[in-house]
Amino acid sequence: MPTILHIEDDPANRLLVRKLLMVAGIDVVDAQDGLEGIRRACELRPSLVLVDIAIPGLDGYEVTLRLRSEPALENVPIVAITAEGSRDTSLAVGCDGFLQKPIDARTFAATIQSYLGGHRERPAAVSGDEHLRAQSQRIVGHLEEKVAELSEANARLRELDQARREFYRNISHELATPMTPIVGYVRMLADGELGQLSAPQLKAVRAVDDCAQRLRALIDNLLDVTALETGRMRFMLRDYDFADAVRKELQRAHAAFIDRRLRVATEIPDSLNGRGDAARLGRAVTEMIANAGKFTPEGGAVGVRLRRLPTKQFELCVADTGPGVPRDATARVFEPFYQADGSVTRLHGGAGVGLAIVRGVAKGHGGDVRVVSPANEQIGGFRFTGAAFYLTIAEQATSVVGATAS
Repeated sequence: MPTILHIEDDPANRLLVRKLLMVAGIDVVDAQDGLEGIRRACELRPSLVLVDIAIPGLDGYEVTLRLRSEPALENVPIVAITAEGSRDTSLAVGCDGFLQKPIDARTFAATIQSYLGGHRERPAAVSGDEHLRAQSQRIVGHLEEKVAELSEANARLRELDQARREFYRNISHELATPMTPIVGYVRMLADGELGQLSAPQLKAVRAVDDCAQRLRALIDNLLDVTALETGRMRFMLRDYDFADAVRKELQRAHAAFIDRRLRVATEIPDSLNGRGDAARLGRAVTEMIANAGKFTPEGGAVGVRLRRLPTKQFELCVADTGPGVPRDATARVFEPFYQADGSVTRLHGGAGVGLAIVRGVAKGHGGDVRVVSPANEQIGGFRFTGAAFYLTIAEQATSVVGATAS
């Protein structure tokens, strides 16, 4: 039984060719890209190679040149099959035949049988053609090595990225476990449940409590961002009032804004009812407000506007009067652990995961988040020229990845 190597990245095309040729008594072996096709051809030495031109890795022309440089495959017929490739180019690089897609299912098997039986198409003779082909084969051989190296490096990077995600997830869980009793006992001490404390002792315990709460928030953020990256975050979809959720997060930030003399301008409707995960959205709103407050100088202003869009979406805009986001950083500020200034001497703290959580929550609600800097927003009578972050979500979040309706 003759064996054909079919190099094709489209699974539907691979299945069709396999069915048509198996009925004719021809065994078919598949390869999904150019590199795999070259490797399998050298291993199998098939009766014929059927190669698509538009395949990843090395294209069909490059694969043909590479196979023609192998002495063991010198007499193996190679047939190009393509929707857009050139017959002349295919024959010039060493193909013995050219088939146009879509293939004719009625005659396809017979056509392949003819190539197996010795039929060949030859290009018009061109002076210096053999020399050019030999030179091209050397170039493609070198290219194959480089592509293989890059493919291996890319695979290694994917492994390292997966290991990084697992590390952050595991270490976050390990840190979260002892934090529970720490936070609990410190809070009991601060509330006097374990005996009355003197004024200096109470002050010290409250300072420890503040640090423990900050550490707990950081661990929660790490857990959230790794859950988002691995697709394990769950969204509990319920009816909620987005306007009420935003007002609650602004109230939580009130004390910090007072300490830094930041003014807050708002345009928030009385209610904005939708369906989503109010707790997750609250976290996203907190991160957006905290980010604006962190990068706004003392005495500046933060603007918060919430509205319903005509597209059945909610839009939350948080703008500030800070220095804005550097132009080269606007495309990366939503990446996990990225910070425009990542040095140990940076002015602002944080692990660089807050905005990544915002993006994950937005996508989990059928939306997204973007930044405009410098901004040009009028909110509550103030003009904001720093950065403006826009969170857009579906009014009725349904069928999102990782969501659980309740």
